[in-house]
Amino acid sequence: MLKDILEKTVKGELTTEEAEKLIRLQAIAELEDVARIDFNREQRKGIPEVILAENKSMSDLVEITMRMMRESGRVIVSRCNQEQLLALKEALPPDAVFQVNQKAKIAVVKTSAFKIKCSGGRIGILTAGTSDIPIAEEAKVIAEEMGCEVYTSYDLGVAGIHRLLSPLKDLIIKDVDIIIVIAGREGALCSVVAGMVNVPVIAVPTSNSYGFGEKGVSTLMAMLQSCSLGLAVVNIDAGVAAGAVATLIANRAAKFRKR
Repeated sequence: MLKDILEKTVKGELTTEEAEKLIRLQAIAELEDVARIDFNREQRKGIPEVILAENKSMSDLVEITMRMMRESGRVIVSRCNQEQLLALKEALPPDAVFQVNQKAKIAVVKTSAFKIKCSGGRIGILTAGTSDIPIAEEAKVIAEEMGCEVYTSYDLGVAGIHRLLSPLKDLIIKDVDIIIVIAGREGALCSVVAGMVNVPVIAVPTSNSYGFGEKGVSTLMAMLQSCSLGLAVVNIDAGVAAGAVATLIANRAAKFRKR
């Protein structure tokens, strides 16, 4: 572990050259040409390792997850089907923690000793419709695992724009650092929100659309064409990406707020 290497270097048990070599060796582990695991990603970037379960064999997914949990203490597994969730649960040691968000199809696997450190970051998450909730929940899990406090409010689309006012007022009162807005169809909610607040807004287009510009294509194009400033856009259904970038911003804001 990185902490052990640093302690040995301070005590003079390792030279700086030896410590550097060990750190480099620890950075990436290779699992028999199946995966190259980045153990130090969270220490380097502030973002925990997230394993995409889609299109992975059951055995590969279990092996990667168990190795990552042993080395880092925690791993997040996204886009899991029920069979994969069951296989992961059965492979865990008795003292491990297994948390599943069924709506997001995401699992968090931890050692019993792993604790999340509260960062002080504050994030708001809004959706246009109930069908957008799974993507919102992906973002929520990532943000909470990175130490942020998350406030959610769902089904606020512009077809009934009056529903937005009270939840948005609440986020302003809570002084959130950033707001994630998730929408399908024409994606108008993000432009409305960005035009009403003084914090950054991350727009997430979802694939909940059909007809011309189906599967989120028209939503993505509309969000990219938004005239509201202070708005950034991630890819279609990219809840994990939105959660990660929102948390980096919120955690940095919290860091300077504490100072």
